[in-house]
Order: sequence, then structure tokens, then C-alpha cells
Amino acid sequence: MKPPVKRIRVLVVDDSALARRAISDALARDPEIEVVGSASDPYVARDKIIALQPDVITLDLEMPRMDGLTFLKILQEHHPVPVVVVSSLTQAGSAKAMEALEAGALDVLGKPDGSRSFAQMAHQLAYHVKAAGRSRRKLGRVQKVAKPIKVVKPTAPSIAPGDFSSRRIIVIGASTGGVEALRFLLPRLPAGLPPIVVVQHIPPNFSRIMAEHLDELCPYTVREAVDGEELRPGLCLIAPGDYHLALARAGLGYRVRLTQSPPVHHCRPSVDILFRSAAEQAGHHAVAALLTGMGVDGAHGLKLLRAAGSRTLAEDEESCVVFGMPQAAINLGAAEQIVPLPRMPQAILNALAQPLIKP
Repeated sequence: MKPPVKRIRVLVVDDSALARRAISDALARDPEIEVVGSASDPYVARDKIIALQPDVITLDLEMPRMDGLTFLKILQEHHPVPVVVVSSLTQAGSAKAMEALEAGALDVLGKPDGSRSFAQMAHQLAYHVKAAGRSRRKLGRVQKVAKPIKVVKPTAPSIAPGDFSSRRIIVIGASTGGVEALRFLLPRLPAGLPPIVVVQHIPPNFSRIMAEHLDELCPYTVREAVDGEELRPGLCLIAPGDYHLALARAGLGYRVRLTQSPPVHHCRPSVDILFRSAAEQAGHHAVAALLTGMGVDGAHGLKLLRAAGSRTLAEDEESCVVFGMPQAAINLGAAEQIVPLPRMPQAILNALAQPLIKP
């Protein structure tokens, strides 16, 4: 007889009694989660964290007496607990969500609008809470490699940027912990590289803010992808939240196609959608990197890329916030190299410099 699975203990923090109940009820549907309490503001939450010792906290950003962002910063400094922000992501709120991730939140989810309810997003909410509960941060091993952020070109790069065929492309996938990983990786890639396409599991309205933030950090253009946009060297496109992104051939290069076909592995955008299309359209001309995240999204796509002759990289366990996606790819034999995040920029440059492999 198998021993019972230890459930993830969650504290729900929100000033709305209706939201507290709805989030608690949605999470209680998952047998791997136990809601141990709720709090109406950070001061009540502080006492309950000490008394209940939750594994994960869901946190609203707009609350009385102390806003959620201020509380998050205090919490991460004095009593680190994995946090999933659940808040209304209006246009202004999206910038706050970026601040929340920089302050230590593992994920950000938007509260449902009038067309949805917390019950309808119960699986999504539970998925992110379980990812936070399984993260390395619960062990006090917070990923700090991405700070401080500044534009830094790698020292002694292995290649001369700009000397590439129009078929070369870099594709990157990430989930939980991925925003911070991208904030480390992308600014450390030099200008003049082949086009870069990124799928990060991210809610709608937030991908544009993330792209704008990365654009300020990187020595090349970063923006949210638009359907039909052609790729070019020195351009990095981020998949919009709630849209799959795939590559299509356009002359000697590529353009992007955005769709709202059904989620893959409960994710939209899906890394597998991008990676599969890159295997089909780019083949051995691609370099692919799979970063931190829970689940298996991207693993099969990375295997297809390797079979097509692409150079394939997976982030190692030590630097991952959640090792799920890279581990799944490694177990499939999809990763040509397993690379710690601090070495990933140079690994991508080295992969671009290596001779093409024709399958």
C-alpha cells in the first residue's frame, strides 16, 4: 500500500471574501492541495504564515493597509515562501505583475473576467500552485543568478555575430521561473544573432509588458509577436499570452503564425507547438533551449528538433526553479547538452558556431 501523498498546504490572501472563498473552493478540488487558511490583508497573513507554515501563498496585489507587492518584498526577505500572485491584470496591473515576479513571485495569474469563474480556471490555478509547491524555493534555494540585471555581452564569444544564413533560428521555451531565467539569458546574448522566438507560459495582457521590459535590457529588439510577422536577425519575438506560436516558411526565412487552437499540456502558448514547427520548418538550422518549468511541455518538441539535426539544450536541475520540463526532455534523450543557466548564453553561441548536423 502506497503511503499517502503529502498535500501542498496553501494560504489564500485576498481582501475580497468572495475571492477568498472562490480561490479556496477551486483549489480544494485538487486532491494534492490542502487550503489551510485565508487572510484578508498582509497583517492577518503574517500571523497565519507563522502559525500555519504554508507551503505556498496565493496573493492579491491590491489590498488595504499594505499592498501585496510591498508584503511580497518583506516576505521574501524575512520569511521566504513560494508565492503565486492572483490579481486583476489590467494594463496598469500588468506592470505590477512584472514587479511582483522581480520581487520573488513564482507565477502571476489574472483573476477571471465576466466570461469565466474561478471554478472554470480551477485546473490552471491548481497547476501553478503545485508548480510553486514543488519549486526549489520552498527549500530556501532561491534562484538568484538573474540579479542584478544589466546588458552584458558574453566575454570572448565563440562566433562573430551577423555571419549566419537566413535559415538559422533560435527557439526557447520556459514556464515556472522562466521570466527570471529569460531576464538573465536574453540580455547576455549579443546583437546580430539569428532571430529568436520565445514561448513562456504567461497570462494574457502580461506578455507585452514582459517583452517591453526585456527590450530595455537587451542589445537587440524584443517585442510581442504579431501574426504573420517576418523574422529577421537581431529580433526576438515573445509569444502572446493565450496564443500558440508556430513558425512558417517565408522565402528564405520564416514568419510567425498565431492561433488559439486548443491548449497543449493545458498550456497556451505551448512550447511543443513552437518546437514542432521549428523541427519541421528549420530542421538542422535551429538551436533550441528548454528552460525551467513544471510538466512536460516542450520535451517531445525538443526530441523532434534533435532528430531533425537541431542543436538542443536543456537547463540543468541545479539552476532550475522547477526541473519538470527539462527533466522530461532529458529522460527522452532530447537534450544534446544539459547546461546550467549561467552557462546557457555561451552554450547557445557555441551551438551556433558548430557545423550543421544533417539528419
